[in-house]
Amino acid sequence: MSLMQLTYASHPFGFDDPMLAGILLDARRCNMRDGITGALIVRGDIYLQLLEGPRDAVEAAYQRIRRDDRHTDVRGVKRTRITERLFPEWAMRDDPARSWMWTAEEVSNGAAEKATAEQVMSIFRRLRMTLPV
Repeated sequence: MSLMQLTYASHPFGFDDPMLAGILLDARRCNMRDGITGALIVRGDIYLQLLEGPRDAVEAAYQRIRRDDRHTDVRGVKRTRITERLFPEWAMRDDPARSWMWTAEEVSNGAAEKATAEQVMSIFRRLRMTLPV
């Protein structure tokens, strides 16, 4: 089976804890059904997500995300074929990454839009290494 990894960044629209709970519930349900794993870094000012799984399923999930009105300015960062998943045990791992990622000011000044695909992947690699499974 051909696996794909996709990362994107967006901005929350009306972010609060119940909204996040709804997003995670939807993502985990759909991802388990579709064989997708990944991680979502979420704060009140940014969503940064990595999806991985079968190419068609990942692309379909990304299109659903782009239509979701709970966030704006969805921008794909990187699509790549992979042979191994970074988050194989997580239908959707979530983490606020408040202490080591971009500051709110950096996000406001376009850090996500200016980041290279490698910079974004290094954030997810660090998340993978620092979180318990």
